[in-house]
Amino acid sequence: MIRPGGLAAWWQAARPLAHVNIAMPLIVGQALAIAAGARFNAFACVLVHLFGVFDHLFIVFANDVADESGDRASATHTMFSGGSRVLPDGLLDARTLVRAASAMALGMVLVSATAAFALGRDAMLVGCGAAIALLLAYSFAPLRLSYRGFGEVVQGIGIGAVLPAIGFVAHAGSLDGFDPKWLVPIVVLGIASNMSTSLPDAPADRAVGKRTWPVRAGVANARKHVMLVAALGVLLTPLILPAATDESQLAICEVPSLVVLGIAAFVWRGADPKDRRGVTRFVALVGLAINLALVGWTIALL
Repeated sequence: MIRPGGLAAWWQAARPLAHVNIAMPLIVGQALAIAAGARFNAFACVLVHLFGVFDHLFIVFANDVADESGDRASATHTMFSGGSRVLPDGLLDARTLVRAASAMALGMVLVSATAAFALGRDAMLVGCGAAIALLLAYSFAPLRLSYRGFGEVVQGIGIGAVLPAIGFVAHAGSLDGFDPKWLVPIVVLGIASNMSTSLPDAPADRAVGKRTWPVRAGVANARKHVMLVAALGVLLTPLILPAATDESQLAICEVPSLVVLGIAAFVWRGADPKDRRGVTRFVALVGLAINLALVGWTIALL
């Protein structure tokens, strides 16, 4: 039994498993900087991942508040969706989570300011502002883009563009020499991730008017689209590894993810919100495929 307001409640609210969605794009951005000639800086690395922790907590705390009505309506939530459940379960209250989210946003600003003043990474402050603005636009009025049908794009930009750029700047010092086409595969995978984790919540999202891709396209179509978009992101590997002319190197980066997506293709029919085990398995496989691609790119770049 979790005690309301206790450490276990805060651990549940933190959703530590979801941190991989923040950490891996930051790591890829750092790898891109080093591949482009920047020197590894241990202090910058610590700062960028401390920023990632604050960003992650800001996102999960704020989204729990923004999505409270949908989370309360959800009877199909999984470990990947439906929020942390601390509000529906009465473990924390919304006002406390708002204060915690605000503190995490302040932590993001302080870390970015430290990077700017101590290391000359002024662009970190711009990236911090972009990360905060995207979350507010995604979840909160007046834009509330995730409810208007733009959630996939906003998450794709946040995960696939802003975070890798922050990781790059942390080591390179600026965006000089940064090629925007490197971000295309990561953005595509960020879109696929949003489409995938939205599948279990489709009934509740439909009830509260949140126009996620599974709501707009239907669950049966959306789960096919998830695999196609994820596969496209993986197959765009040459954009992020332009020097990888060796077919074996491309295969090492692409084949593991494609194999996992192939396995997902055999279980996709069970990825229905009413089948909690089936949809959890499908979302887990898609997430594994996405992160295998990110890990492969990081290894190849370094």
